[in-house]
Amino acid sequence: MGLLRVMMPPKLQLLALLAFAVAMFFLENQIQKLEESRGKLERAIARHEVREIEQRHTQDGLRERDSLASSQSADGEDDVVIIYNRVPKTASTSFTNIAYDLCGKNHFHVLHINTTKNNPVMSIQDQVRFVKNVTEWREMKPAFYHGHVSFLDFTKFGVKRKPIYINVIRDPIERLVSYYYFLRFGDDYRPGLRRRKQGDKKTFDECVSAGGSDCAPEKLWLQIPFFCGHYSECWNVGSQWALEQAKYNLVNEYMLVGVTEELEDFVMMLEAALPRFFRGATELYKTGKKSHLRKTSEKKAPTKESIAKLQQSAIWKMENEFYEFALEQFQFVRAHAVREKDGELYLLAQNFFYEKIYPKN
Repeated sequence: MGLLRVMMPPKLQLLALLAFAVAMFFLENQIQKLEESRGKLERAIARHEVREIEQRHTQDGLRERDSLASSQSADGEDDVVIIYNRVPKTASTSFTNIAYDLCGKNHFHVLHINTTKNNPVMSIQDQVRFVKNVTEWREMKPAFYHGHVSFLDFTKFGVKRKPIYINVIRDPIERLVSYYYFLRFGDDYRPGLRRRKQGDKKTFDECVSAGGSDCAPEKLWLQIPFFCGHYSECWNVGSQWALEQAKYNLVNEYMLVGVTEELEDFVMMLEAALPRFFRGATELYKTGKKSHLRKTSEKKAPTKESIAKLQQSAIWKMENEFYEFALEQFQFVRAHAVREKDGELYLLAQNFFYEKIYPKN
C-alpha cells in the first residue's frame, strides 16, 4: 500500500481510498443484510417449530377429547335398554327377527320375555325380578327385550333411568281376524306346530253370525290393556279409564309406536333415531324377507256384514279410537322425519343448529 502511494499520484490515491471505502461499505451492508436474512430465517424456523408443537398438542388434545367423547358416548349407549312389549298378530315376529339379525353386527343382546301361557300380566314378585334384571343387565350390555307383556311402569320401583319403550299396533278387526285363523291353521313360520283350535274349520264370518266366543267383541279388547299396563282397571273390558291411560302412556312413555300397515316407515324412523341398535334395519327390511316373515294360513277376509256387526259394539269403538289415536300420532311424527319421492322414503336432514353460544371463550 505504501508502494502504491509512492507510485500513484495523490488524486489516484484519493480515488483508490474512496473506492476501497465504498467497497467496504457495500460489503458490510451485504453482510448486515445476510445477517438480517439469517435472523429472519431462524425466526421463521422457530415459529414453524412452535406451530408444529402447538399443532401436535392441539391434535393430541382433540384425539384425547374425541376418545373421551367416544368412550362417554359408548358408555352412554351401552346401557340403553329397549322394551318392545309386542301385541300379538301385529307383524311383531317380522320386526323382532330384524333385531335378531342385527344384534351380532351391532353388538347388543336380544332377550325374549316368555311368560307362562303368554300371560300379559306379571305377578308383583315377577315385576320386581324383571325390573331388577333389566337394571343389572344395562350395566353389562345394551339389550332389546321383547315379549307379550303389558306396559310396566319402572318408576314405581325406584328406577330413575327408564327403558325405552316401542311398539306396533294394528287395525283391531284385522288383528282379530288374523288371530282367529292363526289359532286354527297356524302360519308359514312354524307350519308343523299344532295350534289350539286346529281342526275347527268354521270361518270368521260363520263365527260372527253364530255369536261365537272367539270372534266376540270382547276379543277386540287387547291393544288398550297392553298399553294401559299392570292396573286392574286396564283389563276391565270397555273401561274408559283404561282407554285414557293407554293414550297417556303411548304419548308419554313410548318413544315411538308404529302401525302394522306402515311398518317400513316405523323401521326407518327407528334406524334414524336409534342407530346403535337398528343400523341396517331398513335395508334388511327392504331386501330381505322380514317384511312378510309370518303369514297366517287359510285366512279369509270377513264380509262387510261381519265387520258392520263388530263395529256396532262399544268395545270396537274404543279400540278403534285408540288405534286412530296411535295412527295420528305416528303420522305426525313421520311427517316431521320422512319425505317420499318417486315412491321412495327419505329421512329429513338435521334442521336445527346452535347459535349465540356464550361465553365466547
